[in-house]
Amino acid sequence: MAVSRRIVLHFPHRLVDKPIVCRLVRDFSLEFNILKASVTPGEEGLMVMELTGDRRNYDKGVKYLTEAGVKIQSLSQDVVRNESRCTHCGACITLCPTDAFSLEPRTRKVIFDNTKCVVCELCIKACPPRAMELYF
Repeated sequence: MAVSRRIVLHFPHRLVDKPIVCRLVRDFSLEFNILKASVTPGEEGLMVMELTGDRRNYDKGVKYLTEAGVKIQSLSQDVVRNESRCTHCGACITLCPTDAFSLEPRTRKVIFDNTKCVVCELCIKACPPRAMELYF
């Protein structure tokens, strides 16, 4: 049975330069999609990723990460749009690094595809009517 989860990995500084994600692919046949990453040598690293694969391999991969010293948490927050507040001004479109926002050409309304969202929160800060909200 296949599983796909969005997770947050916190790497201690001693693991930042190790091929951790490479081993998930090679040793556990897992697919990954990096949604956001902040990795600096000598400092703690943070990576938001979607991890997909066979349930047994997924569990083995998570166990490997934990035993290596990587802290794992579920991505338990999402960005949502309060439709009653949105004025479709488009301020969010140019800021979004994953193109989760687009303009519908016929109606000129802003479309939000939350499946592309990586919860970087740039749209929340930029939204004049405060229509974008963080949901836990």
